[in-house]
Amino acid sequence: MRRSFVVAGVLFELFSRLVLAQPQVSLEPITSGLEAPVLLTHAGDGSGRIFIVEQRGRIRSVRDGQLLPQPYLDLSGKIEFGGEKGLLGLAFHPRFPETRRFFVNYTTRAGGQLKTIVAEYAASTTDPNLAETGERILLEIDQPFDNHNGGHLAFGHDGFLYVATGDGGAGGDPLGNAQNLGSLLGKILRLNVDSGSPYGIPPDNPFTATPGARPEIWAHGLRNPWRFSFDRTTGRLFAGDVGQSVREEVDIIISGGNYGWNVTEGTACYPPSISSCARTGLIEPIADYGRNEGSSVTGGFVYRGRSARHPLSGSYIFGDFGSGTIWRLTEGEGGQWQREELLQSGFNISSFGEDEQGELYVVDYSGSVSQLRTAAHLRQGSRRVRSSVRPRAR
Repeated sequence: MRRSFVVAGVLFELFSRLVLAQPQVSLEPITSGLEAPVLLTHAGDGSGRIFIVEQRGRIRSVRDGQLLPQPYLDLSGKIEFGGEKGLLGLAFHPRFPETRRFFVNYTTRAGGQLKTIVAEYAASTTDPNLAETGERILLEIDQPFDNHNGGHLAFGHDGFLYVATGDGGAGGDPLGNAQNLGSLLGKILRLNVDSGSPYGIPPDNPFTATPGARPEIWAHGLRNPWRFSFDRTTGRLFAGDVGQSVREEVDIIISGGNYGWNVTEGTACYPPSISSCARTGLIEPIADYGRNEGSSVTGGFVYRGRSARHPLSGSYIFGDFGSGTIWRLTEGEGGQWQREELLQSGFNISSFGEDEQGELYVVDYSGSVSQLRTAAHLRQGSRRVRSSVRPRAR
């Protein structure tokens, strides 16, 4: 009997340690009343503001916890909205307080042709809560179909602007754009917005000397990259790439990398009816999952918030639009990544966002924004959801 008590005590202690090994997270409401929000970011200007992109064409700002009634910028009169079309990306220049410049990515239609536009705007010189309406177009890309528009923008640690493009749409990449280095579709692009007209090509872009290749290309073989981000500490570029019908994936994007679409979909061959495919030279995702867990991956961020001892520090946090699940990825020895479920949000997760301090937010397409918090930071009124996954030993 004594032995049974001892064993039970040891098991209880081990279970307690396992429970503590996985952080308990919550979603704390920040603001609501938004119309189809798809992005959250900050200006890096010390103001503490966060900016929220509404797919219909407005950029909203939150200051001192209040959603300002007047949009920072309203582009609803020039974009085409619907399905996967609309205002999709926003990135502030790394020296925004000096330059006042920021960049947007949206879809529009001209002469019957759907286009992706990357354009530059500037903050008002008289009102910090407004932007000027003058536009400078940097890049136009014809879209053969109405979906898979990508749309994300972000500046890397190198000061260059990175742009995500989808494969052009329909299903299965019928035009072969993602593997075609002569096309800007199905790619991550890298532009110098501080030189050249309308932009410059960084000299170390990987395909500048490749005949027939577009020099803007940084990486290819992507289907519809939906949200990418740079790790604040390491500079590594993480991206979620939405799958066709079988696998959703998360990639670490490197110079010249080929991420497989439409030869592979995640770790599976494409189309799924075949069992083998030519994988030589293709980079596999660091994580992927099937349609039993979700239907549309939303890329997130490596958490680098206020404290290096935070239980999520160094973890890549991402989710799924369809299932509302939020996971974390942690890197182990040999570059292997472990995926753990953090919570079921109940949201259509259209984006994750980061404020100036590196704290993370979850954007619900239904119209709200919440901050991702751990048990140590809970405040009254937060929404606490326990993970359904058993914690494991570290």
